[in-house]
Order: sequence, then C-alpha cells, then structure tokens
Amino acid sequence: MKIITQVKNSEEPDRTFRAEQLVKETKILNIARLAKMLVDLFGLDKPFSKIGKHEGKEIEMYLKELDGYITFILTSERQNFECQVQKAKTPSARITINVKEEKILQVLSSIIRSKSNIFGLIKLLKYIIPGKARIKGSYIAAIKLVRCLMIGKHEVYKQST
Repeated sequence: MKIITQVKNSEEPDRTFRAEQLVKETKILNIARLAKMLVDLFGLDKPFSKIGKHEGKEIEMYLKELDGYITFILTSERQNFECQVQKAKTPSARITINVKEEKILQVLSSIIRSKSNIFGLIKLLKYIIPGKARIKGSYIAAIKLVRCLMIGKHEVYKQST
C-alpha cells in the first residue's frame, strides 16, 4: 500500500507577492528621492516664496500603477522641502498619476523639466485632459506644489549658442 502525500509550498506565493511589493515600494522611494534631490540641486526659490497661506499643507501624489503614495508638505523655503513615501494624514489635494508603470518616470520628468510659468502649467493639460493625471481637492495647492517641482528655468536647461 502506497501513501501519496501532497504538500503545497504555501510560502512561495507569499514570498513572490512580498518581493513584488518590495520592488514597487523601492520604485516609489526612488521617485521621491529623485524629486527631493532635483529640487535641492536645481530648484528655484521664487515658487517657494509664493506658497503663502498654503504653507504646511500636505499634497498627496498617488501612483496608481505602483499602488503607492508620496506626500509632499508645502513650505516657503526650498531648503525645507520634504517628501515622504506614505499616505497623507490630511491632504488638501490629491494628485493621481494614472499611466502605465513604464511611463510614470516619463510623465514626472516632463512635468519637472517644464518652466514654472503659465506655459508650463498649460503643458500640464496634456496629462489632465486625457486623465493621465487627476487632481482632487484644492487645485491651487496642487498647482503650487507642481510649480515648486518645475525646474525648467534653471541655467542647466538654457541652450548654449
């Protein structure tokens, strides 16, 4: 008489799921670090000086494809600019980025490289109108954050003739 026992390795799917979650969290953390680094190195002080009454408010950016959150806290000084990889406690605005995982950096890079003026803000419409980016809550607070992230007026981007 033969006894056949079948033991499923229940840890394997759990381990794979945890590994995928770790990769997604790492990608989100790298995006947040990149935003902080670019603002520290190339950011302009003018958009930060225009924060005004929105100082201290939290703006939450949700990356739908990575299922993760980055929370930015508005500040009037560029040196105090911070972002955290977590869900905001009391966000005044939520920005949802709804593009494929491969295109997230491309969209954020395009926004960051834009100039912080009316034409740069108009350039954002190509993401808002088709639904690649959505804003819920205070549009003014979200625009103030985006203007702080825009570094296109920095000398690095000026064409040499």
